[in-house]
Amino acid sequence: MSLAPRAVLVHRTTEYEELVAHHGTHGQAAFFLSSRGRDIREVAERHERVRQALADVTSAIPLTWRQARVERADLDRFLFAPEDVVVVVGQDGLVANVAKYLAGQPVLGIDTEPGRNPGVLVRHRPRDTAGLLAVAGRSVDELTMVEAVADDTQRLVALNEIYLGAGGHQTARYRLGLEGDGGVVEAQASSGVLVGTGTGATGWLRSVWQERGARLRLPGPTEDRLVWFVREAWPSPATGTSLTAGELAARARLRLTVESERLIAFGDGMEGDALELTWGQTVEVGVCAERLRLVG
Repeated sequence: MSLAPRAVLVHRTTEYEELVAHHGTHGQAAFFLSSRGRDIREVAERHERVRQALADVTSAIPLTWRQARVERADLDRFLFAPEDVVVVVGQDGLVANVAKYLAGQPVLGIDTEPGRNPGVLVRHRPRDTAGLLAVAGRSVDELTMVEAVADDTQRLVALNEIYLGAGGHQTARYRLGLEGDGGVVEAQASSGVLVGTGTGATGWLRSVWQERGARLRLPGPTEDRLVWFVREAWPSPATGTSLTAGELAARARLRLTVESERLIAFGDGMEGDALELTWGQTVEVGVCAERLRLVG
């Protein structure tokens, strides 16, 4: 006998909840904001919209389905099951936050604040939930992800991009090379390396691409192709600047060997969940075999 599907609602604490938790009461939070020229009503109204969206989504889940709810801060401790349908209620970034914890489960993104969010990943409204759950496993876009694998088996997966560099974005020293590129390796000093997907091409990766005026064509979200940029490479007698941007096809890997006491690698802006890399370690970055299955 197969298990009934389980709808897992993923959400995050609202700004209003964080303010009240920090200041103790609504009144004290309101006083804090007013002393800085802000009105708590705006934050409270946004909180209510999120709460209403969660209520609407919950009521749309079929009665025969099981349900679970997980807050963003608890994702690394939550056990997703193969039969889950993941319903992300919030912002685009929340979909990226949950992506690395999944193994093929379909993801439905619900936008709680249309017009405020870009809606790249949270594509739907709460009222659409029931109909989308009915086809959640059959109507999906398979979005490319990026992975970093260190020589000590540490592994990191991200939907948008992976950053490799020094903590605090200070100068990182390393050797950079491409597999199958004639063995060309360059010693570099920079503020880090960014490797991203087509989904990430709407965010941080795009800002670097625009500033660089790069001729590289940014990938689409479902393309098996990544692009990478070295940020602020510094030329010196010991470090070069000839390898600062490029593409990675499906089987290609960008290889970085650490020449600093400590470097880190983190994905999708989650610096608190990073790989720790020390002198002499090597990490390879490329297209991930897994995909995020986003309900279209």
